[in-house]
Amino acid sequence: MPADRLSPSGGERPATGIVHLGLGAFFRAFGCVYIADAMAASGGEWGIVGVSLRSPDTRDALAPQGWTYHSVSLGPDGETARRIEVLNDVLVAPENPEAVLAAMADPGVKIVTLTVTEKGYCHNPATGALNMDHPDIRHDLTAAAPVSAIGYLVRALQRRRDAGLPPFTVLTCDNLPENGKLVRGLVLDFARALNPALAGWIAAEARFPSTMVDRITPATTDADIARVSELTGTYDAAPVMHEPFAQWAIEDDFVAGIRPDFAAAGAEMVADVTPHEHMKLRMLNGTHSSLAYTGFLAGHETIADTMADPVFADYARRLWSEIVPAVTAPEGVSLNDYAEALFQRYENPAIRHRTWQIAMDGSQKLPQRILGTLEANLDAGRDSPGLWLAVAAWMRYVGGLGEAGQPIDVRDPLAAKLRALSDAADTPADKVAALLSVREVFPEKLAERLRLPVTAAAERLWSLGARAAVEELV
Repeated sequence: MPADRLSPSGGERPATGIVHLGLGAFFRAFGCVYIADAMAASGGEWGIVGVSLRSPDTRDALAPQGWTYHSVSLGPDGETARRIEVLNDVLVAPENPEAVLAAMADPGVKIVTLTVTEKGYCHNPATGALNMDHPDIRHDLTAAAPVSAIGYLVRALQRRRDAGLPPFTVLTCDNLPENGKLVRGLVLDFARALNPALAGWIAAEARFPSTMVDRITPATTDADIARVSELTGTYDAAPVMHEPFAQWAIEDDFVAGIRPDFAAAGAEMVADVTPHEHMKLRMLNGTHSSLAYTGFLAGHETIADTMADPVFADYARRLWSEIVPAVTAPEGVSLNDYAEALFQRYENPAIRHRTWQIAMDGSQKLPQRILGTLEANLDAGRDSPGLWLAVAAWMRYVGGLGEAGQPIDVRDPLAAKLRALSDAADTPADKVAALLSVREVFPEKLAERLRLPVTAAAERLWSLGARAAVEELV
């Protein structure tokens, strides 16, 4: 007999104080949990209205459940489910952009959070500037109903200014270096093009704290939904699965100082998040992407599968030996201990984090995850053969064909361009030269410095195959 559909517990929900743009699995497994814990510890009206910028799927799954869902922690020794009841509504932006703008302009909303992925910021990852030629940005500068996250932020801030209201704090939770500073720059770029006086008001009054977020959250599968039903005795159409570990470092810079008691929920409130951010982007995300490209090419479906192969376990340690010298440790943190903890997290067999999923949008991820480390090592005269091989593996991956000639479903904003460049080149050296010319990813000076070492790595990768190339390296 099928389980009954999950329903709310019946308690009174807190009033809405936060609007979240890009309501996917990660924020429901991370931000919503922290905010629920903050209210449990210290109160406050911090209910959340989630916004899907593209698809109605999350709204359609959660609506029959009254926006309640399970957060499921996947530990090596078993699974633990917890009900999360902080969502008050989920809006689908393409269906009703006016409802989204009205929610963001509501005086009760003090914070707008974002998880829109790197590509959702419509910027040039190599320069950090807003891409004024992006079709969504061009649309939003002339249309009252936005389609981009940046357009929504600026149009909602404009409404608040026109109504004599203070701005909201913009709290980005995406894996971007100095993410708050970056988003502030993108918002101001857009606002200046729209209305210079508005840009001045945002620059003076709004706040954009940077953050570092960390919790591995695989995509939820039908098998996960079935397991959660057995675990809880209720049918939940939208559970989120995640590792037990979570870390959130937040710069304590909010409009009028108004925010949930994040510290009571375990977040680290800091003056400058940059050391935490660089450590995580380079040591976790950098190795995650490196293992994803090489592991996928070698036929490994997940990071745990990849780490179960001793050659790739050794490769992970080799990568950290290259990355650690390019990282300044946050106060009181041992980078070697952090790397060891990452190793254990990657090995967790309960986390089915697919290499293909991590490999998505590589053109947007490489600059901050890998290229920053490579540039720092080149400046210091340090070799980085493990990371050179990772860049070469990305280049083979975006060519769209695996080592046995099987097609790869490459999901990337630049997928067509990257595939065309790869197809037009005959040799590994030619493919490297062509792909290094993509200025959205590789700044010209860095590309020239990478040409010889990445070419050498690519020639080994193409001739030996990914696993043998990694084995030769380690």
